[in-house]
Amino acid sequence: MSLLEVRDLKKKFGGNVAVDGISFDLQAGELLALIGPNGAGKTTTFNMVNGQLAATAGSITLDGKELTGLAPRKIAHMGVGRTFQIAATFSSLTVIENVQMALLAHHRKIYSFWRAAADQYKAEAQSLLGQVGMLAQADRPSSELAYGDVKRVELAMGLANDPKLLLMDEPTAGMAPKERNDLMALTKKLVVDRNMAVLFTEHSMDVVFAYADRMIVLARGRLIAEGGADDIRNHPKVQEVYFGTGKTFENKEAGAVQ
Repeated sequence: MSLLEVRDLKKKFGGNVAVDGISFDLQAGELLALIGPNGAGKTTTFNMVNGQLAATAGSITLDGKELTGLAPRKIAHMGVGRTFQIAATFSSLTVIENVQMALLAHHRKIYSFWRAAADQYKAEAQSLLGQVGMLAQADRPSSELAYGDVKRVELAMGLANDPKLLLMDEPTAGMAPKERNDLMALTKKLVVDRNMAVLFTEHSMDVVFAYADRMIVLARGRLIAEGGADDIRNHPKVQEVYFGTGKTFENKEAGAVQ
């Protein structure tokens, strides 16, 4: 049994079918890219797995347990973490305080004011920051960080609930090439070290081909291809929906797909 199983997933907005009966699996220890041109249904699929959108039809199971119809908070407590396209940290807090807040939320103590937040889960927060290479900056205000470091802090926050599955929405958006590669190399290491699964959306094809174990490609709400880098790079339908007939990924400058 796969860790994540999506079966015949569909989402309609009025008369518009945004996701049209897609199915895929994701194993523990695997980095799976969800790609496709704008309007393909990637974000809608992502948000249904996360619980932010209710599916019109179909099933989503994590470790054999149904996620469909559950609230995002419940899904998070079942072992699903999330990072966002625009990094979300509290700029008024230090690096470690941001991670402590995520840990407090996971342990449902966010409203427990009887004990100073700075005293809670400090060791756990330090451990998470060590895993993402940010321990040395633990006491810095988040407002002083470079954007690439903010994304690392957000990744540590995404790990606060010890996820079986981590959802990463455009993790390298707004980052320079070296920052993109550093973040994805770190993510790949965490996948292996923690034996967790990662499902991510991404526009930069250099990142996708370099780091994804497999890819699934959507177009107009339907799954049109899945497989490894060579399978996707050479798939005629994928080349058609991205570039038009006769063009290939080799003709396109790396990372330029939008």
